[in-house]
Amino acid sequence: MFRKVLTLGIILVFAVYLLKVVFVKVSSLDLAEFKPVATIFLLDISASSRGTIDKQKDTILKISKRLDSEDVALIYVVTEDAYNVYNGNPHKLVDMKKSMNKYGDYDPKAYGTAYGLALKKAVNDALRFKEDGYTPAIIILGDLENEGDITKQINWSTLPRNIEYTLKYVPDLSLTFLYAHPQKLDDVRQTLLPVMDEKKIVIATEENVDQAVRKFMGIVGR
Repeated sequence: MFRKVLTLGIILVFAVYLLKVVFVKVSSLDLAEFKPVATIFLLDISASSRGTIDKQKDTILKISKRLDSEDVALIYVVTEDAYNVYNGNPHKLVDMKKSMNKYGDYDPKAYGTAYGLALKKAVNDALRFKEDGYTPAIIILGDLENEGDITKQINWSTLPRNIEYTLKYVPDLSLTFLYAHPQKLDDVRQTLLPVMDEKKIVIATEENVDQAVRKFMGIVGR
């Protein structure tokens, strides 16, 4: 009888120990470390990107589908101006597609690429979302050609300084450039490398977008 009681006691102690170990493991899972992501897309619908606009839209939907329902997606269209056409749940793919098709179609009357203005708005969004606990990411889809009003274009001379300043407040910011010519993408890389961790920079031509998307997902933990 004593031996049975002793055996049961040992089993009970062992069971309590296992429960304690499991509790500690569960409490330290990624659930406690989960950080929502704010992905800000800049969709170039200018004349020079006309041939890839539909592919760019598909890429936005592909990325958004793989994000978490607690994440946020923003879409800006970029032509002679830059303005937001979607802000919300990344899994609302139908709504996102409707917005892009309504406001993101090629307009032959619109000339220019306000990449600089769009990037400025995206950085402001990144700063705001960082304060709210999100991990911000900016994805630029287009050929990066400067057209139209020079005041709305990217100033490549001041861009490194501006990004370096932004990283002081948003150190986990990542920048992704898709669909541009290799020469443009190499210019981007050489411009940003002095101020930004290469692991946070994703660049890809049209032919390598899928690989770049996988890299981006790894950066944001999705």
